[in-house]
Amino acid sequence: MMRMRCARRHGGSVDLTVGDNAKVRRFRLRAGQSGEHEMSRRVVRRTGFTLIEVLMVAAILALLAAFAVPALMGSTDEAKVNICKAEIGHSGSLAQSLDKYRFDVGRYPDTQEGLEAMYIRPSSIDEDSGRWKGPYLKGSIEELRDPWDQEYRYRAPGEFNEKMYDLWSIGPDGRDGTDDDVKNWVEK
Repeated sequence: MMRMRCARRHGGSVDLTVGDNAKVRRFRLRAGQSGEHEMSRRVVRRTGFTLIEVLMVAAILALLAAFAVPALMGSTDEAKVNICKAEIGHSGSLAQSLDKYRFDVGRYPDTQEGLEAMYIRPSSIDEDSGRWKGPYLKGSIEELRDPWDQEYRYRAPGEFNEKMYDLWSIGPDGRDGTDDDVKNWVEK
């Protein structure tokens, strides 16, 4: 909507404002010495954003978030699975610690001793024998958790890795025996 405003100023000049909300032009008409009117024009820039501009930016950000958040959530789950595979895989830190235990003691911890044998000498190993040179992992057994904050599962001798051990995580759904479990063996 175009508007026009005229205001008389002191000293014989007249201010004339013409424009809409987006652009305002101001003119000052002054009486010159020769009796002619001279017009000086000055453009006034507005500051801030209009409501439409703010709503457009909000809509674009909402649209980007609608696409980005699900994609990022999917990559977070995928990253956790990869971290878990790296931990329990045959060259992972847990697997290497279990191999070091076997090298020192002569066998893997059995199911009853579990992964706690990586931190505390099992009672089945004589303290004076010097075979147990642990702890084999940093921290404590309470800190040994999968990326979903669940305990790792351990069985030795293994049902699937008969000469070694079975090591697995129950995965993102928190239920054992489902398709999303992360294991150190390949199903037959």
